[in-house]
Formats: sequence, structure tokens, C-alpha cells
Amino acid sequence: MPTIKWKKLGVASVSFLLALIFFSAGGSKLASPDAHMEAFLRWGYPGWFLYVTGLVEVAGAVLLLIPAVRFYGAALLACTMLGATFTHLRAGEMAAVPVPLVLLAFAGLIAWVNRPRRPSGTTPDRGQG
Repeated sequence: MPTIKWKKLGVASVSFLLALIFFSAGGSKLASPDAHMEAFLRWGYPGWFLYVTGLVEVAGAVLLLIPAVRFYGAALLACTMLGATFTHLRAGEMAAVPVPLVLLAFAGLIAWVNRPRRPSGTTPDRGQG
């Protein structure tokens, strides 16, 4: 099997695993908000932010499963994990930091591999004026 097929299979596999993780995490927030609300309030976030976070995680998971928009899902989830990392650091929850950092790294990798590219032979717009 050529290398390019292995690369696509690897990206699709990691995207699928991330989608499962984020669908589960976001779905849990939406289905059982009481189980998560205390933590969000302790971190200083308003209660409605729990629902926004759950929706973002579920939406990002869905986008990861669609190759044409995979970049946007991965970028959205990477930003979310950056926020989660800073939240745990600010709260002094050092033991919780590795999980969002690892998810950030994988989401960032998927975003990088799926980043939009300019067609060859084009130059960036320099904004004349």
C-alpha cells in the first residue's frame, strides 16, 4: 500500500478516535449537566457555559468525521482544549492538565494535516492600497 494511503488511514483513524472522545465528553455535558455543573461554577464560569462547551465538543466531533471540514472541527477542538488546559492550570488542578494537552496535540496535528492549501502557482494577496 502506498505511503499516502497509510497517511490518510492514520489521519482518519485518529480523527475517528478524537470524534468518539469529544462526542462522549460533550454528550455527557449535555445529557447530564448536573454531573459537571459544580466544576464549571468552581472554575468561575456561568452555568450556561457548560452547555456551550458541550455543544462545541459535539459539533467538533461531527466535523472531524467529515473530511471536507475536518480542519475546522480539529481547529475548534484544539482551541477548546487550549481553554481547558488554561482552566485547569488557573484552578491549580495540575493532575488534570495532561488530558487536555494530549487532546490539544492530536487535534492540532489533525488540523495541521488538513489545513486549507492555496492552489499551486498562486501568491498571497498583499492588500494593495
